[in-house]
Amino acid sequence: MAGVISLTLNEPDKRRSADALLNGAQPCNPMKSMVDSSLNDFTQSIVGRRLGPGILILTSSTQVLYKDRRAWELCAEISNRSTGMANAVLPPQVVELCEEIAKLLQIWTDAKDWEQIRIKRVIGNPDRPILLCGLGIPDRHGLQQSRILVTLEEIGRRRGAVIEQVKDIFHLTEREVTVVQNLLKGWTNKEIAHELGVTEQTVKEHIKHIMAKTKTTTRTGILVQVLRL
Repeated sequence: MAGVISLTLNEPDKRRSADALLNGAQPCNPMKSMVDSSLNDFTQSIVGRRLGPGILILTSSTQVLYKDRRAWELCAEISNRSTGMANAVLPPQVVELCEEIAKLLQIWTDAKDWEQIRIKRVIGNPDRPILLCGLGIPDRHGLQQSRILVTLEEIGRRRGAVIEQVKDIFHLTEREVTVVQNLLKGWTNKEIAHELGVTEQTVKEHIKHIMAKTKTTTRTGILVQVLRL
């Protein structure tokens, strides 16, 4: 009969189930064990395929206290891209971010100050950008005991696939899409203006409109919004 699974327990199995009930324990359910095992395998397969962010914890003087495996991999990748030295302890971009946060820790000394604050940078190759996100963890005993938390995460898809959706999602004009493409290349306003044959002020106006449409306030914010599509 389709859809019916028959299970047979021998006498010792029945006795063990009865003893378990008398002792207040749940009887063994072979089918439940099989389902649980399958779900665990499925969950593990998903977790194994998903590459989450790398995590760094540092002192206010940028001494590394904790660095997980993903952080090691991404730091090596960034270092190899920027300096050709994959064995560098920390890439310059990560150090610069930490130094900026350390300075802010001297001003924002209460944990509540950092509840809504994240310092972000988008670095790396436009085809495989990496988002750096850092925040300070103040300590009441002072700056020396404060900590810096940084996450590193590969974001976005290949640039061509992203640009295909940018115009429709954010309702950008053709010229604004071109500006976004050049921002993805890491170009300055001057370089974009030269490429488009317009003034830097015109480029600034385009970027201002793009910020409004993407609900951001910085160039980095635009990149984060676009690359997360």
